[in-house]
Amino acid sequence: MSVIYRQYSGEADLPYIMDLVQSELSEPYVIYTFRYFLHQWPHLSFLAYPSDPTSSTPIGVIVCKQSMHKEVSNRGYIAMLSVSKNWRKRGIASTLVKNSVDAMKEDGVEEIVLETEYDNSAALSLYESLGFIREKRLYRFYLNGKDAFRLVLTVPPTYSDDGSDSIGSSPGSAVSVSGRNPYGTIRVSPYDDEEEEESSR
Repeated sequence: MSVIYRQYSGEADLPYIMDLVQSELSEPYVIYTFRYFLHQWPHLSFLAYPSDPTSSTPIGVIVCKQSMHKEVSNRGYIAMLSVSKNWRKRGIASTLVKNSVDAMKEDGVEEIVLETEYDNSAALSLYESLGFIREKRLYRFYLNGKDAFRLVLTVPPTYSDDGSDSIGSSPGSAVSVSGRNPYGTIRVSPYDDEEEEESSR
């Protein structure tokens, strides 16, 4: 069965997103954390659904943000990524990431960052296959005492035929695909670098 992707469309999506994400997290977010991302950057968050018209429950979700980092770089941030266990190994996670990356490119993103547990080989493999590299190890980053890796994807500017700067590619919303290699939730911090460093000590 193929999968349909669409952007976050409003508060009605929130309960489904929370259920999907919190079913995988060992350190659940409160509702205000979800709203922090979804209300400010709704166009960067995507949901995946089976193409079956009788299904109204999402099987995958990605939640992101984008802002200026230290007033220097336009930085994107992947906050939450989750795929239902019954729908993994079909490329859903990688497609969700690509959709959000493309949406960030529309807004001129220069780099995209995230954190994931240092021993989450599935998550590391997924992101590294999409071009992310390990920037640094954050010691005792999570409440359970585990370390994390911060990963970063540098997004070079693209140029139009006349040589002028051009912003990225178009977002991949509402497309139907089937594939392989999705993974479960990848837990990351919703905070800025300065706060992340503090929590990792």
